Amino acid sequence: MAIIEQSAIALTPSAAARVAAIAEKQAKPAILRLSVEGGGCSGFQYRFGLADSADADDTIAETDGVRLVVDSMSLDLVRGAQVDFVESLGGAAFKVSNPQAAAGCGCGSSFAI
Repeated sequence: MAIIEQSAIALTPSAAARVAAIAEKQAKPAILRLSVEGGGCSGFQYRFGLADSADADDTIAETDGVRLVVDSMSLDLVRGAQVDFVESLGGAAFKVSNPQAAAGCGCGSSFAI
């Protein structure tokens, strides 16, 4: 498990606040897991979920006491990314700004490299 500098992957204060609120309601630790899976309309898709703890191969970024954990395989695909929480007329969601993504879909949940 490695705690990394914010430039490798980052969690915005807005996203950290949202994770903290969700975790408190569910009586879980404030740990957001980001993983990348094959699929989606562009080839890869982001998956988010609350985690009970970090795994041995996870990389951790921390903002305002909230942890973002990413497994080593997924980190290769999201290095340099920023995870934000955005609210708009279309709804509210976690959004990944991934500088490695060469293409993405309209919903923002899948990407291609």
